[in-house]
Amino acid sequence: MSRNILLITSDQHHYACMGYHNPEVKTPNLDRLAAQGMVFDRAYCPNPTCTPSRASIVTGVYPSQHGAWSLGTKLPEDAHTVGDDFKAAGYRTALIGKGHFQPIAGTAEFPSIESRAALDDLDFWRAFEGPFYGFDHVELNRDHGHGNAGQHYAIWLEEQGLTNWRDYFGNPDAVDGFVWKLPEEYHYANWIAERANAQLEAFQRNGERFFLWVSHPDPHGPNVAPERWAKMVDPARVSAPAVTPGEHDRNPPHFQLTQQVKPDRSMYVEEGGHDCHGIHSHLPKHANAAQQIATLYGRISMLDHYVGKTLDKLEELGLAEDTLVVFTADHGDFFGQHGLRGKGAFHYEDMIRVPFAARLPGVIAPGTRTRSLLSLVDLAPTFLDVAGIAVPRGMTGKSQKPVFEGAVESVRDHVLVENHHQPTTLHLKTYVDARYKLTVYFNREYGELFDLENDPGEVNNRWDDPASRPLKQQLLLKYIHAELGKEPMWMPRMATA
Repeated sequence: MSRNILLITSDQHHYACMGYHNPEVKTPNLDRLAAQGMVFDRAYCPNPTCTPSRASIVTGVYPSQHGAWSLGTKLPEDAHTVGDDFKAAGYRTALIGKGHFQPIAGTAEFPSIESRAALDDLDFWRAFEGPFYGFDHVELNRDHGHGNAGQHYAIWLEEQGLTNWRDYFGNPDAVDGFVWKLPEEYHYANWIAERANAQLEAFQRNGERFFLWVSHPDPHGPNVAPERWAKMVDPARVSAPAVTPGEHDRNPPHFQLTQQVKPDRSMYVEEGGHDCHGIHSHLPKHANAAQQIATLYGRISMLDHYVGKTLDKLEELGLAEDTLVVFTADHGDFFGQHGLRGKGAFHYEDMIRVPFAARLPGVIAPGTRTRSLLSLVDLAPTFLDVAGIAVPRGMTGKSQKPVFEGAVESVRDHVLVENHHQPTTLHLKTYVDARYKLTVYFNREYGELFDLENDPGEVNNRWDDPASRPLKQQLLLKYIHAELGKEPMWMPRMATA
């Protein structure tokens, strides 16, 4: 039986910020999805930044293989994507929301249609609906929060009568504390839900099989929301994570810099490197940490509200029984854990784990929860496998369909997370198995080794612990084997020579 695929994603979303995991966060719609299907408690991103991770979702290969190796790079336009395979099988493909396959600036050699200059060219976007990286139809919004708007979202704002939409984006007067003055009916979450539902209606009306990615930009900062969501959570009722005194003493230097008022990050700056995400002071800039977290939780509830509209539409149209629905995020988030905020080259579970829930009636048993390892690089081969479409040999992710079906407990004994953020000065990779985590750095003697079973808070880095030397050697060998094992083989060996 052919299946439809509905992928719903958030952006920079801590794995624990789901109602089924944390009662301080209210996500009734996503909790319903989780209860109807399977929750992966150990799902990981292949890179803890947007472009590389999102490119892995659509290609089924790692950032070191598809070419979008860092923020500020792009997925090559001729890259083979899962959308190409779905289209070849007669599916309709669409992306609604955030793409971020290309950088915010371009050059003559490496142009970008997602560059800041291109975002405001609404005449271009009126004429452009795809194809785009395997998607027949796209309706895009590149930015988050109130920073910028453009592309198809800005066109929709004008069609709704908000001709002064620029007053609400990039304008500090449009924000009062944590409240964004943009009326909620014009918020991009509403736009995404409306346009995604229109796509579902078109697919149903035309009797088309589909692969639809609904890509929400929240809860990535800036941390603002319409008033009812910004104020829905009582700050007195939230827990504020914090650094454990002395935990960074045994960590690499860039961890320690985050706890300084004015850190010297010159050792990480190099030509062609641009900004070092996360290598700056993470000391609190505001005394109201609880209010910031409360607003974050409110924004996640707002995300849940609009995701619920899409889930409801799927059921209303009678499409839910034949559709695999996956909710996940491109990477994690810090909001005080280990004294960190946002994202950076810190491969704690907070940063590299993601929320993940999947539902497919008749295949995935309701109410299932698993600690089976999963990587977002597995999504493309999994989607194809579920749809009964041959998985290209060149994809290096693993199909999770056998886990969905309950046929096996796991298809993985490890995951790999890459982070080639600077050309040479910030290049790290992490190996994670059922119990341990090992992080190595290019041309550096330092690293990280955590026992996730006995040290789930990751406060005791055992990299330089003499007693852990045999364990480190064993994990280093496993990491090397994992690197060798993910080499793509686009065709079988056909002859002796």
